[in-house]
Amino acid sequence: MLIQLLVKRLILLFFAFLALSVQAQTYPNKPIHIVIGFPPGGAIDTMVRVLAPKMSKELGQSVIIENKGGAGGVIGMQSVAGAEPDGYTLFMGTMGNFSITPAFVKDLPYKVDKDFQPITQVASSPFLVFTNSQLPVKTVSDLINYAKANPGKVYFSSSGNGGLPHMAGELFNESAGIKMIHVPYKGSAPSITDVIGGQVQLTFEAIAIGLPYLKSGRLKALATTDVKRLSILPDVPTVAETLPGFSLKNWFGLAAPKGMPMDRVNQIQRSIQIALKDPEVIKTFNDLGLEPVGDSSTEFTQFIKQETSRWQALFAKGNIKID
Repeated sequence: MLIQLLVKRLILLFFAFLALSVQAQTYPNKPIHIVIGFPPGGAIDTMVRVLAPKMSKELGQSVIIENKGGAGGVIGMQSVAGAEPDGYTLFMGTMGNFSITPAFVKDLPYKVDKDFQPITQVASSPFLVFTNSQLPVKTVSDLINYAKANPGKVYFSSSGNGGLPHMAGELFNESAGIKMIHVPYKGSAPSITDVIGGQVQLTFEAIAIGLPYLKSGRLKALATTDVKRLSILPDVPTVAETLPGFSLKNWFGLAAPKGMPMDRVNQIQRSIQIALKDPEVIKTFNDLGLEPVGDSSTEFTQFIKQETSRWQALFAKGNIKID
């Protein structure tokens, strides 16, 4: 009887193990939710919505987008940090979410390195330095010299305190050894409107946002913050041509709650890689000024650490203030 009991238990254990193995092999077996920490309509929202059906086709399950805006992405990110690490709840965020905010906000309700498993950097996009026609400069060197000759008289606008355009301007200040005055607005539209109107002289903005104003002649593109010139604007120089080593891109990446099995991490990463090769995705990315990446989880993890350290060092100098 004892032997029969042991045999029964072994059989039960075998079938339990088999069931777990089958379940693991059939991931995903229900819809996957990707949380975005911003309202619908922005570049990151458009990017995810063109990727989702391609990922769904590859994974064999629906990919559902959830917009949980608020606090610059903190609310959405917090909701994912506390989710089950089973691969069914993911977070798509920006450089600001993963690196800048953690570098200067000490009491976040999560820790990026402890609560999240990076999956892949999906895309990146440089900024353009946009000026109005009233600013008497034609090059980055002109701008630096003008700012030095007119201390306290050069103003740059941004979409808000702590946002990426704000950080771009402050990084430029730090690299050039100048002090342009930051003027925050509630969004990119009023920021650009006041550059055009002459209330401020320049701004740092994403290509997709500023390009229509450039094409209409209402703004000038002084430089790009990429290390290389843009194929769509080959005559626009880089800031790095004047300030060697200067580089700033916004980037977008996918992460999961810490503890997600690596086989599932790799499966999601592969679905992104495949989606990035789709013609519809490529066209949408081009229209948004996005460059596809699709790196590995290991590479993305290291990249986040490097970017966070970069901003921590700048904040530690005390030259960049978040009001």
